[in-house]
Amino acid sequence: MISYKRTKLSCYAGYFVQAIINNLPPLLFIVFHEQFGIDLKRLSALITVNFVSQIAVDLFAIKFSDKIGYKILSVLSQSVTAVGLILLAFLPNVINPFTGIMIAIILNAIGSGLMEVIISPIIEAIPGDKKTSQMAFLHSFYCWGQVFVVLVTTLLIKFLGKENWHFIPLLWAILPAVNTVSFISCPMPQNLAAEERTPVGKLFFKKQFILMLLLMLCAGASELGMSQWSSYFAETGLHVTKQTGDILGPCMFAVLMGIGRILFGIFGEKLNIKIALGVSAALCAMSYIIVSMSNNSYISLIFCAFTGICISMMWPGTFSLAARKFPEGGNSMFGILALSGDMGCTLGPWVVSFAALHFCDGNLKGGLGFGALFPIIMIISLVLIKGNKSKKQTV
Repeated sequence: MISYKRTKLSCYAGYFVQAIINNLPPLLFIVFHEQFGIDLKRLSALITVNFVSQIAVDLFAIKFSDKIGYKILSVLSQSVTAVGLILLAFLPNVINPFTGIMIAIILNAIGSGLMEVIISPIIEAIPGDKKTSQMAFLHSFYCWGQVFVVLVTTLLIKFLGKENWHFIPLLWAILPAVNTVSFISCPMPQNLAAEERTPVGKLFFKKQFILMLLLMLCAGASELGMSQWSSYFAETGLHVTKQTGDILGPCMFAVLMGIGRILFGIFGEKLNIKIALGVSAALCAMSYIIVSMSNNSYISLIFCAFTGICISMMWPGTFSLAARKFPEGGNSMFGILALSGDMGCTLGPWVVSFAALHFCDGNLKGGLGFGALFPIIMIISLVLIKGNKSKKQTV
Protein backbone atom coordinates (compact mmCIF):
# COMPACT_ATOMS: atom_id res chain seq x y z
CA MET A 1 0.00 0.00 0.00
CA ILE A 2 1.35 3.42 -0.99
CA SER A 3 2.10 5.82 1.86
CA TYR A 4 1.23 9.43 1.12
CA LYS A 5 2.62 10.84 4.37
CA ARG A 6 5.48 12.66 2.64
CA THR A 7 3.08 13.90 -0.04
CA LYS A 8 0.89 15.46 2.64
CA LEU A 9 3.91 17.05 4.32
CA SER A 10 4.99 18.54 0.98
CA CYS A 11 1.48 19.92 0.47
CA TYR A 12 1.49 21.45 3.95
CA ALA A 13 4.88 23.03 3.21
CA GLY A 14 3.45 24.29 -0.09
CA TYR A 15 0.76 26.24 1.72
CA PHE A 16 3.45 27.61 4.05
CA VAL A 17 5.30 28.79 0.94
CA GLN A 18 2.14 30.43 -0.36
CA ALA A 19 1.93 32.38 2.91
CA ILE A 20 5.45 33.67 2.25
CA ILE A 21 4.47 34.86 -1.21
CA ASN A 22 1.32 36.71 -0.14
CA ASN A 23 2.53 38.18 3.15
CA LEU A 24 6.20 39.05 2.71
CA PRO A 25 5.77 41.99 0.28
CA PRO A 26 3.20 43.86 2.45
CA LEU A 27 5.59 43.60 5.41
CA LEU A 28 8.18 45.33 3.24
CA PHE A 29 5.83 48.07 2.00
CA ILE A 30 7.26 50.59 4.47
CA VAL A 31 10.78 49.71 3.31
CA PHE A 32 9.78 50.08 -0.35
CA HIS A 33 8.15 53.42 0.45
CA GLU A 34 11.10 54.81 2.41
CA GLN A 35 13.99 53.48 0.28
CA PHE A 36 12.48 53.65 -3.20
CA GLY A 37 9.73 56.29 -2.83
CA ILE A 38 6.95 53.92 -3.86
CA ASP A 39 3.63 55.57 -2.89
CA LEU A 40 0.30 54.07 -1.73
CA LYS A 41 -1.10 53.92 -5.26
CA ARG A 42 1.84 51.88 -6.58
CA LEU A 43 1.91 49.68 -3.46
CA SER A 44 -1.73 48.89 -4.15
CA ALA A 45 -0.74 48.09 -7.74
CA LEU A 46 1.76 45.49 -6.46
CA ILE A 47 -1.04 43.70 -4.59
CA THR A 48 -3.28 43.86 -7.65
CA VAL A 49 -0.59 42.56 -10.01
CA ASN A 50 0.17 39.69 -7.62
CA PHE A 51 -3.38 38.39 -7.64
CA VAL A 52 -4.18 39.25 -11.27
CA SER A 53 -1.15 37.13 -12.20
CA GLN A 54 -2.44 34.34 -9.98
CA ILE A 55 -5.79 34.58 -11.76
CA ALA A 56 -4.05 34.21 -15.14
CA VAL A 57 -2.26 31.10 -13.87
CA ASP A 58 -5.55 29.74 -12.51
CA LEU A 59 -7.08 30.10 -15.98
CA PHE A 60 -4.18 28.15 -17.48
CA ALA A 61 -4.39 25.46 -14.81
CA ILE A 62 -8.15 25.02 -15.21
CA LYS A 63 -7.61 24.08 -18.84
CA PHE A 64 -4.45 21.97 -18.56
CA SER A 65 -4.04 20.69 -14.97
CA ASP A 66 -5.91 17.43 -15.54
CA LYS A 67 -3.73 16.75 -18.60
CA ILE A 68 -0.37 17.80 -17.13
CA GLY A 69 -0.89 16.09 -13.76
CA TYR A 70 -0.03 16.73 -10.15
CA LYS A 71 3.70 16.00 -10.26
CA ILE A 72 4.87 18.50 -12.87
CA LEU A 73 2.71 21.35 -11.64
CA SER A 74 3.63 20.88 -7.97
CA VAL A 75 7.37 20.87 -8.77
CA LEU A 76 6.99 23.90 -11.05
CA SER A 77 5.07 25.83 -8.37
CA GLN A 78 7.90 25.52 -5.85
CA SER A 79 10.83 26.11 -8.20
CA VAL A 80 9.34 29.26 -9.77
CA THR A 81 8.64 30.64 -6.29
CA ALA A 82 12.22 30.08 -5.17
CA VAL A 83 13.47 32.01 -8.21
CA GLY A 84 10.97 34.82 -7.58
CA LEU A 85 12.09 35.31 -3.98
CA ILE A 86 15.75 35.37 -5.00
CA LEU A 87 15.04 38.00 -7.66
CA LEU A 88 13.08 40.09 -5.15
CA ALA A 89 16.32 40.46 -3.20
CA PHE A 90 18.40 41.61 -6.18
CA LEU A 91 16.33 43.18 -8.96
CA PRO A 92 15.25 46.41 -7.18
CA ASN A 93 18.92 47.38 -6.87
CA VAL A 94 19.77 46.41 -10.46
CA ILE A 95 16.94 47.94 -12.48
CA ASN A 96 14.13 50.40 -11.75
CA PRO A 97 13.08 49.41 -8.19
CA PHE A 98 9.33 49.31 -8.86
CA THR A 99 9.84 47.28 -12.05
CA GLY A 100 12.20 44.88 -10.29
CA ILE A 101 9.77 44.28 -7.45
CA MET A 102 6.96 43.82 -9.97
CA ILE A 103 8.88 41.15 -11.93
CA ALA A 104 9.66 39.20 -8.75
CA ILE A 105 6.06 39.41 -7.58
CA ILE A 106 4.78 38.12 -10.93
CA LEU A 107 7.07 35.08 -10.70
CA ASN A 108 5.94 34.44 -7.14
CA ALA A 109 2.33 34.80 -8.27
CA ILE A 110 2.85 32.11 -10.91
CA GLY A 111 4.05 29.73 -8.21
CA SER A 112 1.20 30.69 -5.87
CA GLY A 113 -1.44 30.28 -8.58
CA LEU A 114 -0.21 26.77 -9.36
CA MET A 115 -0.20 25.90 -5.65
CA GLU A 116 -3.75 27.13 -5.19
CA VAL A 117 -5.02 24.98 -8.05
CA ILE A 118 -3.01 21.80 -7.43
CA ILE A 119 -2.43 21.31 -3.69
CA SER A 120 -6.05 21.09 -2.50
CA PRO A 121 -6.94 18.53 -5.22
CA ILE A 122 -3.91 16.41 -4.20
CA ILE A 123 -5.16 16.28 -0.59
CA GLU A 124 -8.72 15.60 -1.80
CA ALA A 125 -7.48 12.76 -4.06
CA ILE A 126 -5.41 10.97 -1.38
CA PRO A 127 -7.42 7.91 -0.25
CA GLY A 128 -9.06 8.22 3.15
CA ASP A 129 -12.01 9.65 5.08
CA LYS A 130 -12.61 12.98 6.86
CA LYS A 131 -11.92 15.12 3.80
CA THR A 132 -13.33 18.24 5.48
CA SER A 133 -10.88 17.89 8.36
CA GLN A 134 -7.94 17.24 6.04
CA MET A 135 -8.79 20.31 3.97
CA ALA A 136 -9.01 22.47 7.09
CA PHE A 137 -5.66 21.22 8.43
CA LEU A 138 -4.07 21.84 5.04
CA HIS A 139 -5.28 25.44 4.95
CA SER A 140 -4.19 25.99 8.56
CA PHE A 141 -0.58 25.72 7.36
CA TYR A 142 -1.11 28.91 5.39
CA CYS A 143 -1.97 30.58 8.69
CA TRP A 144 1.06 29.24 10.54
CA GLY A 145 3.17 30.26 7.57
CA GLN A 146 1.79 33.77 7.87
CA VAL A 147 2.58 33.82 11.61
CA PHE A 148 6.18 32.78 11.04
CA VAL A 149 6.61 35.15 8.10
CA VAL A 150 5.34 38.10 10.15
CA LEU A 151 7.35 37.27 13.29
CA VAL A 152 10.60 36.30 11.60
CA THR A 153 10.48 39.11 9.04
CA THR A 154 9.64 41.71 11.70
CA LEU A 155 12.53 40.52 13.88
CA LEU A 156 14.93 40.43 10.93
CA ILE A 157 14.02 43.99 9.95
CA LYS A 158 14.61 45.10 13.54
CA PHE A 159 17.99 43.39 13.96
CA LEU A 160 19.35 43.60 10.41
CA GLY A 161 17.99 47.08 9.78
CA LYS A 162 15.71 48.20 6.95
CA GLU A 163 18.74 48.88 4.75
CA ASN A 164 19.55 45.12 4.74
CA TRP A 165 16.03 43.97 3.89
CA HIS A 166 17.23 42.08 0.79
CA PHE A 167 18.62 39.25 2.94
CA ILE A 168 15.09 38.41 4.08
CA PRO A 169 13.64 37.07 0.77
CA LEU A 170 16.87 35.11 0.27
CA LEU A 171 16.31 33.29 3.56
CA TRP A 172 12.67 32.57 2.74
CA ALA A 173 13.67 31.18 -0.69
CA ILE A 174 15.26 28.16 1.04
CA LEU A 175 11.89 26.52 1.83
CA PRO A 176 10.46 26.38 -1.73
CA ALA A 177 13.86 25.21 -2.98
CA VAL A 178 13.83 22.29 -0.54
CA ASN A 179 10.14 21.57 -1.23
CA THR A 180 10.89 21.36 -4.95
CA VAL A 181 13.10 18.36 -4.25
CA SER A 182 10.46 16.85 -1.96
CA PHE A 183 7.72 17.05 -4.59
CA ILE A 184 10.03 15.49 -7.19
CA SER A 185 10.47 12.35 -5.08
CA CYS A 186 7.12 11.86 -3.28
CA PRO A 187 4.27 9.68 -4.67
CA MET A 188 1.15 11.28 -6.15
CA PRO A 189 -2.48 10.04 -6.11
CA GLN A 190 -4.29 9.31 -9.35
CA ASN A 191 -6.31 11.98 -11.15
CA LEU A 192 -9.99 11.33 -11.79
CA ALA A 193 -10.41 9.68 -15.19
CA ALA A 194 -11.84 11.97 -17.87
CA GLU A 195 -15.10 10.00 -18.04
CA GLU A 196 -15.57 10.40 -14.26
CA ARG A 197 -15.22 14.19 -14.23
CA THR A 198 -18.02 16.71 -14.66
CA PRO A 199 -17.11 18.85 -17.71
CA VAL A 200 -16.18 22.40 -16.76
CA GLY A 201 -18.79 23.88 -19.08
CA LYS A 202 -21.62 22.05 -17.31
CA LEU A 203 -20.62 23.42 -13.92
CA PHE A 204 -21.33 26.96 -15.10
CA PHE A 205 -24.92 26.00 -15.92
CA LYS A 206 -25.52 25.00 -12.30
CA LYS A 207 -26.85 27.92 -10.23
CA GLN A 208 -25.56 26.38 -7.03
CA PHE A 209 -22.03 26.32 -8.44
CA ILE A 210 -22.25 29.98 -9.42
CA LEU A 211 -23.13 30.74 -5.79
CA MET A 212 -20.08 28.69 -4.72
CA LEU A 213 -17.94 30.93 -6.92
CA LEU A 214 -19.42 34.00 -5.27
CA LEU A 215 -18.68 32.51 -1.83
CA MET A 216 -15.04 31.97 -2.84
CA LEU A 217 -14.73 35.51 -4.20
CA CYS A 218 -16.08 36.94 -0.93
CA ALA A 219 -13.85 34.63 1.13
CA GLY A 220 -10.72 35.83 -0.67
CA ALA A 221 -11.78 39.48 -0.50
CA SER A 222 -12.68 39.28 3.21
CA GLU A 223 -9.33 37.70 4.08
CA LEU A 224 -6.95 39.77 1.99
CA GLY A 225 -8.77 43.07 2.42
CA MET A 226 -7.65 43.02 6.04
CA SER A 227 -4.42 41.00 5.99
CA GLN A 228 -2.77 42.90 3.11
CA TRP A 229 -3.30 46.33 4.65
CA SER A 230 -3.14 45.66 8.41
CA SER A 231 0.64 46.21 8.74
CA TYR A 232 0.63 49.46 6.73
CA PHE A 233 -2.58 50.60 8.49
CA ALA A 234 -1.15 49.96 11.96
CA GLU A 235 1.99 51.99 11.35
CA THR A 236 0.60 54.87 9.30
CA GLY A 237 -3.02 55.05 10.49
CA LEU A 238 -2.81 53.98 14.13
CA HIS A 239 0.72 55.40 14.68
CA VAL A 240 2.07 52.42 16.62
CA THR A 241 5.59 51.08 16.04
CA LYS A 242 6.11 48.63 13.17
CA GLN A 243 6.94 45.79 15.57
CA THR A 244 3.82 46.43 17.69
CA GLY A 245 1.62 46.82 14.63
CA ASP A 246 2.90 43.68 12.90
CA ILE A 247 2.61 41.48 16.00
CA LEU A 248 -0.79 42.71 17.19
CA GLY A 249 -2.15 43.10 13.65
CA PRO A 250 -1.20 40.62 10.88
CA CYS A 251 0.56 38.19 13.24
CA MET A 252 -2.39 37.76 15.64
CA PHE A 253 -4.68 37.75 12.59
CA ALA A 254 -2.82 34.69 11.33
CA VAL A 255 -2.66 32.99 14.75
CA LEU A 256 -6.42 33.27 15.21
CA MET A 257 -7.02 32.15 11.62
CA GLY A 258 -4.83 29.10 12.22
CA ILE A 259 -6.60 28.26 15.49
CA GLY A 260 -9.95 28.60 13.74
CA ARG A 261 -8.90 26.22 10.97
CA ILE A 262 -7.60 23.63 13.41
CA LEU A 263 -10.91 23.78 15.31
CA PHE A 264 -12.71 23.44 11.97
CA GLY A 265 -10.50 20.46 11.21
CA ILE A 266 -11.49 18.82 14.51
CA PHE A 267 -15.21 19.60 14.45
CA GLY A 268 -15.84 20.25 10.76
CA GLU A 269 -17.36 16.83 10.04
CA LYS A 270 -20.10 17.56 12.61
CA LEU A 271 -20.90 21.12 11.55
CA ASN A 272 -23.59 22.41 9.26
CA ILE A 273 -21.14 24.23 7.01
CA LYS A 274 -23.71 26.70 5.65
CA ILE A 275 -24.65 27.93 9.12
CA ALA A 276 -21.01 28.04 10.25
CA LEU A 277 -20.06 30.08 7.17
CA GLY A 278 -22.95 32.46 7.82
CA VAL A 279 -21.88 33.07 11.43
CA SER A 280 -18.29 33.61 10.29
CA ALA A 281 -19.38 36.15 7.68
CA ALA A 282 -21.53 38.07 10.16
CA LEU A 283 -18.67 38.33 12.68
CA CYS A 284 -16.29 39.34 9.88
CA ALA A 285 -18.55 42.21 8.77
CA MET A 286 -18.82 43.36 12.38
CA SER A 287 -15.02 43.35 12.76
CA TYR A 288 -14.43 45.44 9.62
CA ILE A 289 -16.94 48.02 10.81
CA ILE A 290 -15.43 48.25 14.31
CA VAL A 291 -11.88 48.63 12.89
CA SER A 292 -13.01 51.49 10.67
CA MET A 293 -15.07 53.31 13.33
CA SER A 294 -13.14 52.86 16.59
CA ASN A 295 -11.15 55.83 17.88
CA ASN A 296 -8.97 53.55 20.03
CA SER A 297 -5.87 52.25 18.22
CA TYR A 298 -5.66 49.06 20.25
CA ILE A 299 -9.34 48.22 19.81
CA SER A 300 -8.82 48.61 16.06
CA LEU A 301 -5.79 46.30 16.22
CA ILE A 302 -7.70 43.72 18.30
CA PHE A 303 -10.48 43.55 15.75
CA CYS A 304 -7.96 43.46 12.88
CA ALA A 305 -6.70 40.29 14.54
CA PHE A 306 -10.20 38.98 15.38
CA THR A 307 -11.03 39.09 11.67
CA GLY A 308 -8.60 36.16 11.37
CA ILE A 309 -10.80 33.73 13.28
CA CYS A 310 -13.89 35.10 11.54
CA ILE A 311 -12.59 34.23 8.07
CA SER A 312 -10.71 31.07 9.12
CA MET A 313 -13.20 28.57 7.71
CA MET A 314 -14.42 30.58 4.71
CA TRP A 315 -11.90 29.30 2.13
CA PRO A 316 -11.57 25.62 3.23
CA GLY A 317 -15.27 25.52 4.18
CA THR A 318 -16.33 26.61 0.70
CA PHE A 319 -13.91 24.10 -0.87
CA SER A 320 -15.39 21.32 1.26
CA LEU A 321 -18.97 22.39 0.55
CA ALA A 322 -18.30 22.42 -3.20
CA ALA A 323 -16.51 19.05 -3.08
CA ARG A 324 -19.51 17.50 -1.34
CA LYS A 325 -22.10 19.03 -3.64
CA PHE A 326 -20.07 18.34 -6.82
CA PRO A 327 -17.92 15.25 -6.02
CA GLU A 328 -17.03 14.65 -9.71
CA GLY A 329 -15.74 18.18 -10.27
CA GLY A 330 -12.08 17.15 -10.52
CA ASN A 331 -9.04 19.43 -10.68
CA SER A 332 -10.84 21.84 -12.99
CA MET A 333 -13.52 22.56 -10.40
CA PHE A 334 -10.89 23.34 -7.77
CA GLY A 335 -9.14 25.51 -10.33
CA ILE A 336 -12.30 27.50 -11.02
CA LEU A 337 -12.93 27.92 -7.30
CA ALA A 338 -9.32 29.05 -6.78
CA LEU A 339 -9.73 31.48 -9.69
CA SER A 340 -12.76 33.03 -8.04
CA GLY A 341 -10.97 33.15 -4.68
CA ASP A 342 -7.97 34.86 -6.24
CA MET A 343 -10.27 37.37 -7.93
CA GLY A 344 -11.56 38.14 -4.44
CA CYS A 345 -7.99 38.41 -3.15
CA THR A 346 -7.42 41.06 -5.83
CA LEU A 347 -10.74 42.82 -5.38
CA GLY A 348 -10.72 43.06 -1.57
CA PRO A 349 -7.46 45.04 -1.08
CA TRP A 350 -8.24 47.13 -4.18
CA VAL A 351 -11.70 48.12 -2.89
CA VAL A 352 -10.18 49.10 0.48
CA SER A 353 -7.46 51.27 -1.11
CA PHE A 354 -9.82 52.72 -3.76
CA ALA A 355 -12.37 53.67 -1.10
CA ALA A 356 -9.63 55.18 1.07
CA LEU A 357 -8.26 57.30 -1.78
CA HIS A 358 -11.55 58.42 -3.33
CA PHE A 359 -14.11 58.46 -0.52
CA CYS A 360 -12.08 58.87 2.68
CA ASP A 361 -9.47 61.52 1.79
CA GLY A 362 -6.68 58.92 1.73
CA ASN A 363 -7.65 57.56 5.15
CA LEU A 364 -7.06 53.79 5.02
CA LYS A 365 -9.06 53.34 8.22
CA GLY A 366 -12.18 54.62 6.51
CA GLY A 367 -11.45 52.46 3.46
CA LEU A 368 -11.43 49.33 5.61
CA GLY A 369 -15.10 49.94 6.44
CA PHE A 370 -15.92 49.14 2.81
CA GLY A 371 -14.42 45.68 3.34
CA ALA A 372 -17.58 44.74 5.24
CA LEU A 373 -19.42 44.57 1.91
CA PHE A 374 -17.89 41.19 1.07
CA PRO A 375 -18.98 39.16 4.13
CA ILE A 376 -22.43 40.74 3.78
CA ILE A 377 -22.64 39.51 0.17
CA MET A 378 -21.46 36.10 1.43
CA ILE A 379 -24.39 35.91 3.86
CA ILE A 380 -26.85 36.68 1.05
CA SER A 381 -25.27 33.98 -1.16
CA LEU A 382 -25.49 31.38 1.62
CA VAL A 383 -29.20 32.08 2.01
CA LEU A 384 -29.67 31.33 -1.70
CA ILE A 385 -27.80 27.99 -1.61
CA LYS A 386 -30.29 25.15 -1.46
CA GLY A 387 -30.09 22.16 0.85
CA ASN A 388 -27.02 20.28 1.97
CA LYS A 389 -27.20 17.07 -0.01
CA SER A 390 -24.81 15.74 -2.62
CA LYS A 391 -24.67 12.45 -4.48
CA LYS A 392 -22.29 10.83 -2.00
CA GLN A 393 -22.43 12.70 1.30
CA THR A 394 -24.46 15.15 3.32
CA VAL A 395 -23.19 18.35 4.80
